[in-house]
Amino acid sequence: MARAAGKAEVVYERLKGDIESLRLRPGAKLSEIQLGEQLGASRTPVREAIRRLAREGLVDFVPGEVARVATISLGGVRELFEFRMMLEPRAVASVATTPHERVLEPFRELSLRVNEFDESFRTLASAEQALSYRDFYELTESFDQAVIDACRNRYLARTIRDLRSETARLRHLSHSGPRRMLTSLEEHRAMLKAITQKDAEAASAACRHHLAQTLQALIDSLTSQDFTLGSEIHLDVVG
Repeated sequence: MARAAGKAEVVYERLKGDIESLRLRPGAKLSEIQLGEQLGASRTPVREAIRRLAREGLVDFVPGEVARVATISLGGVRELFEFRMMLEPRAVASVATTPHERVLEPFRELSLRVNEFDESFRTLASAEQALSYRDFYELTESFDQAVIDACRNRYLARTIRDLRSETARLRHLSHSGPRRMLTSLEEHRAMLKAITQKDAEAASAACRHHLAQTLQALIDSLTSQDFTLGSEIHLDVVG
């Protein structure tokens, strides 16, 4: 039983990573048989992984039918960001009002990391810049996690955390070029500055601005690409 549970976790992490990175395109079919053959797993752990991803909003799962990677639509993206704009500005404002200096240390460290990345990125050639996107995503992920960890309202923090699976794959669409990525760095720098200076109003405003800019970048990206059509899955075997 423990071995099966471990295999389900491996399959889940692999599929989640492929969905969030868009290696598995929205609408792609997720055949339990095909996945099992490619990932070296029986149908039970594959089915468990797919159901778990469906609960997180990454898979459209209808019992008795082939599951598919959840599609990305303009309407869905707008609804998601409307909800995020209700939550995240309040969360960063909450962090900025903390009376405990130690809570702000991760944000001061992130400010230094953002500055270092920015300076390094601007010196790279275009081909090298493309290889740096993973580092950028790790920075923004660290910021999001730091806000969740430091948020003074645990219900608010939990809700934001539960949305992360749906927002993760959108990050690859909203930062589709170096210009937008550098702009996003500036937006994160503004949020970090406001938080470390304990300026709740500025932190909230900077967060709203960042979300609005990200939404517009997503709209631009989605209207120039087709993310409603599926594709057959091709995965490397999990070791």
